[in-house]
Amino acid sequence: MSSLPAFDAHDPLGIDDLLGDEDRAVRDTVRSWASDRVLPHVADWYERGELPGIRDLARELGSIGALGMSLTGYGCASASAVQYGLACLELEAADSGIRSLVSVQGSLAMYAIHRFGSEEQKQRWLPPMAAGEVIGCFGLTEPDHGSDPGGMRTYAKRDGTDWVLTGRKMWITNGSVAGVAVVWARTDEGVRGFVVPADSPGFSAPEIKHKWSLRASVTSELVLDEVRLPADAVLPEARGLRGPLSCLSHARYGIVWGSMGAARTCFEAALSYATEREQFGRPLAGFQLTQAKLADMAVELHKGVLLAHHLGRRMDAGRLRPEQISFGKLNNTREAIEICRTARTVLGANGISLEYPVMRHSTNLESVLTYEGTVEMHQLVLGKALTGIDAFRG
Repeated sequence: MSSLPAFDAHDPLGIDDLLGDEDRAVRDTVRSWASDRVLPHVADWYERGELPGIRDLARELGSIGALGMSLTGYGCASASAVQYGLACLELEAADSGIRSLVSVQGSLAMYAIHRFGSEEQKQRWLPPMAAGEVIGCFGLTEPDHGSDPGGMRTYAKRDGTDWVLTGRKMWITNGSVAGVAVVWARTDEGVRGFVVPADSPGFSAPEIKHKWSLRASVTSELVLDEVRLPADAVLPEARGLRGPLSCLSHARYGIVWGSMGAARTCFEAALSYATEREQFGRPLAGFQLTQAKLADMAVELHKGVLLAHHLGRRMDAGRLRPEQISFGKLNNTREAIEICRTARTVLGANGISLEYPVMRHSTNLESVLTYEGTVEMHQLVLGKALTGIDAFRG
C-alpha cells in the first residue's frame, strides 16, 4: 500500500495534480518573470502611482507569449484557457495592475480584433500586439455609463465613405500608452466597434491621476473629438452590444483566476507572518483564533482556484456559458477581497505597510471587485438565469 503524499500548506487539496506538464511550464514561466521583473519594484511603483517602463514590460510579456495567449495565429501562443488562467493568477499574485495590462491587451483589445475584425485588421494589428510592440486599449465605459453600456453617448456618423467619432470613454486601462484603441460607439445601425489608431487627429488619452487603487497601472480617459476614420476601421463582424459584451466575458474569465492570485499572496503573507511573529510568548499561529482565520482563508482560496479550473476546462471544451463566468467572477472577487482583509488583521499594524503586500492587494481588489461588472450586475445575471426573470430594469 503506497503512502499518502505529504500535506502541502500551499496546495492543501493537491490541485497541482490537475495540471499537465505544459500547464506547469506556462505557470512557472510567468511566475518567474513576475518574480524577477515585478515583485522587486512594485511597492515603489504603487507608492509613486506609476508604472514606469510599461512599454518594455509589454515587450517582455510578449516575448514569453503572455499577450493574447489564448488566441490562435497572428503570433499568438494558442494556449489553452486553463493555461491563460494560470498566467493571470501568477500575474495578479504580483499585482492586479500587471494582470490588467495583460487582460486588456489580450482579452479585450486583441480578442475584439481577432473575433470581429477583418483579415486586414488582424494582419495589421495582432502580430505587433502579440509581441508587445503595440499596446492596445478598449473603450466601452463612459463617464455616465458603466454598468449600462447601452446608454453610451459616443457616436459615430457616416460622412461619405468615412466614419466620424465623437465622445468620451473613462477608466480605460493602457489608454495613454496605447498605439491602438478598440472603441465602441452608437451609430444609426446600432452599436459598432472601431479600430482607432492612437495617432488619429482628434484622439487623445489624458491619464487619470489621484487613484488609491491600481496605482501601478496606467488608467486614462479617451477623448474623441470628431475623429475621422476610413470605412475599413469598423469591425465588420460586430453589431450590437453582443460584440463588446462577449469581449467582457473573456476578460472576466481572466479575473476569476487573477483574483485568486492576489488572495494567494495575501494568504501566504499571513501564514508566514503568523508563524514568525510572537506575542504572549508564542507564535501568532499558535492561537486558536489565528488558526481559524488561516483555515477559513485557505478554504475559500482553494475553493476559488478549483472553481477557476472547472470553468477553464469548460471553456476549453467550448461549454462555458456567460452566466457561469459571472458565477466565477462574483464568487472569486468577493472571496479574494475578504481573504486580503482577513490577512491584514493577522498582520496587525504591519498589514498597512508597503513592506508587506497585503494592503496593496486589498486596495487593488476594490477595483477588481467592480470592473468588468459589479457584484450587483453579476448577481442579477445569475438571478435572471436562475429565475427566468429579467430584473435589470425593475
